[in-house]
Parts: sequence; C-alpha cells; structure tokens
Amino acid sequence: MRIDLRTTLFVAAVALPANVLTAYAVSRVASDNLASVESLSSISNPAARSAAYFTELGKVLTSPRCLNCHPAGDRPRQGDTARLHQPPVERGADGFGLPAMRCPICHQAANFELGRVPGNPIWHLAPREMAWEGKTIGEICAQIKDPARNGNRSLASLVEHIGEDHLVGWAWAPGAGRKPAPGTQQQAGALVEAWVTSGSVCPKP
Repeated sequence: MRIDLRTTLFVAAVALPANVLTAYAVSRVASDNLASVESLSSISNPAARSAAYFTELGKVLTSPRCLNCHPAGDRPRQGDTARLHQPPVERGADGFGLPAMRCPICHQAANFELGRVPGNPIWHLAPREMAWEGKTIGEICAQIKDPARNGNRSLASLVEHIGEDHLVGWAWAPGAGRKPAPGTQQQAGALVEAWVTSGSVCPKP
C-alpha cells in the first residue's frame, strides 16, 4: 500500500489542539538585524572593511536556514537546532534525494503550514562541494570565492545568487516555527555586493 506523506502530515496537523495550531500560525519570529553597508563603510582600512562586510554576511550563511541545506554530510538538517532530518532522507546523486525518497514528495512549491513542511519549487540540498557546516567564517569565505566549490559561480553571480535567488530567499520566509535568517535578502545582497566591489577580502580563518 502506498502512503501519501502529504496526506499523513495534513491529518496529523488537523488533529492537533487548536491552541497548538494557533502557535504554529504565528510563523514569523523576529529576525536578528544585519549591519548596513553604510554603517560598515566608516572602517578606514580597506581590507578590514571588506572583511567586515563578509563577517556580517556570515550571520546569514551560518544561520540554520542556510546551514541545514549546506551540511557536511549527505543528510540535511532541520529546525533551529539543526537536528538530522526526519525521516532519514539522503542527498542522492543530484541533491534531490534518493529514488524512493525524493525531496518533492514532501516539499512542495510553497510552505505547507498545517504540516509544518517547508517548500520551494526546487527544494534540494546544496552540492557536496558547497558544504560549509562546521567551518569558520574565514573558511566559508575562501570556499565561496572558489568556483570549484561555489557551484562554478563568478563573484558577480554570487551577488545575484544571494541577493535575488528564490530558493535562497526562502531563508527569510521559512514558515511556522522557524526563525528567519538575519536581516533581509536585500540587505544580504547589498553586503555581498559591497564585499565583492571592495576586493572580496576574507576574514581570518
């Protein structure tokens, strides 16, 4: 017998007490702030200023919303505590899961709030070479500058990826019970653009 996981999640959700569902409906937890590009521009040393831009961006990159999909292993993590994904899915050859447990089976085009299942049209794990769980901000910076470890992106394309990509943008609208990434996607895009145009200096590892 084939079990429809989405139906199972829906039934489980509607069986919850009304007060719990109400708590789930309060989906947005106030995000931490990001320093603006302007506030960091007063740093007189150009290299230190460039590194400061990336250090501030690092608040986003090391938040659970990013780290959970950039794991060191082949299993995604979930929640604000970065626990291993349940059910125990794995990356698969293309990042969209194993043949019997593909990401789109549960993760649809948008967040499914009743089941507390996050969603996006292309929900998947970042490639293995883009894993940065457990790394320092300086190590992530060196990695993100390297086309062999950043999805073959130029520095200019990183600005668009972080500042405009729809899946990346999910980090700021993660749905019920998840804390958004710090700041806004626009602020993150401005920080990475300032970092690139200022010489893309990395913080010390």
